[in-house]
Amino acid sequence: MNDKQNLGIKASNQDFNQFEQVNKAHQYRLAESQGAEEFDNEFEITSCDMRLAFSDNAADHAAFAQQIGQAMERIGFVILTNHGVDPELYLQTETAIHRFFETIPETVRRPYLAQRHGSVNQGYFPIKETTIIHPDMVEGWVFCRRAFDLDNQPGYQESEYWPATGYEKVFRKVVLAHEPLILPLMQGMLRYLGVDPHCYDGKLTGTNFGFRLNYYPALEQAHLESGAGRMLGHEDVDLFTLLPASSVDGLQVFNRENHKWIRLQAPPGSIILNTGDYMQRISNDRFPSTTHRVGRPTDQSLWSKARVSFPMAVYVWEQETLEVLPGLGKPKYPPVSALQFHTAITSKYYGEDYAVTQSDD
Repeated sequence: MNDKQNLGIKASNQDFNQFEQVNKAHQYRLAESQGAEEFDNEFEITSCDMRLAFSDNAADHAAFAQQIGQAMERIGFVILTNHGVDPELYLQTETAIHRFFETIPETVRRPYLAQRHGSVNQGYFPIKETTIIHPDMVEGWVFCRRAFDLDNQPGYQESEYWPATGYEKVFRKVVLAHEPLILPLMQGMLRYLGVDPHCYDGKLTGTNFGFRLNYYPALEQAHLESGAGRMLGHEDVDLFTLLPASSVDGLQVFNRENHKWIRLQAPPGSIILNTGDYMQRISNDRFPSTTHRVGRPTDQSLWSKARVSFPMAVYVWEQETLEVLPGLGKPKYPPVSALQFHTAITSKYYGEDYAVTQSDD
């Protein structure tokens, strides 16, 4: 563990606020501190019925926009139901992630250590090396659109991105199942804001994403005593994230209204949706980039069980410009390239030399 990570166990988000590109005035500990946290057991995350979004009826679209918009404006999280993705696919994916991390030797994984591709750090993150500021108890792997054989890319080589054959095809099924959700979700949120609901259709057709595999090993006594968390408190750097409900709980959401944490255990087969920094920027702070983290399961019998998750973060391509949408009042933020915006924020995780300046762009 490096010196920054020793600090990170005790740190507040405000210790790294100079890297942020949207307003984040609230304060929280990066790691869950046993006995020192307040939890909100009353707040209920809104469930949104995606059948309304898929409907041909304008009234249904308006109803969905109200559902998702009000929830996102208040807390930045919703639970999606009736989204059309087969729950069995999610169970198969969890099994595949266990197999991926439990059977591929680390010596085979190490050559794929994460590197920046465009805006996004893509590749393998060993345990305790997800960031330089906190020793997260998770192994991760980020696969961007480039890693999948989706667009008939000339010269595509599976081995360039994948440490073993067969996994690209397995995880591509989830990506393909989630892609049809992107436009209806964005259109619903834009409709709520009173903006042309189709103004992002072009940017989000065939757009980039970060499909992340997370493997949280069983919690050992040394981990529990170290003070490290499974995943530090953070906000996503994207428009929004699609996260299928995990079979092992641990997700916690920060409620900015009362500064308490909400334990979020979504129903099996549902999708948790949250907004990120891109969305806060273009919505002129209407939709917050909401803080969340992964802590210990409430059921101690699950501490000895590995946990997996597979969020899909939806971005725009790095050459796109992020600017406040029209009609949302005086812009609080100037236009900025997605590349500069994304790398400036994530340099807190990867080092200040990770940021791309305007002259580099």
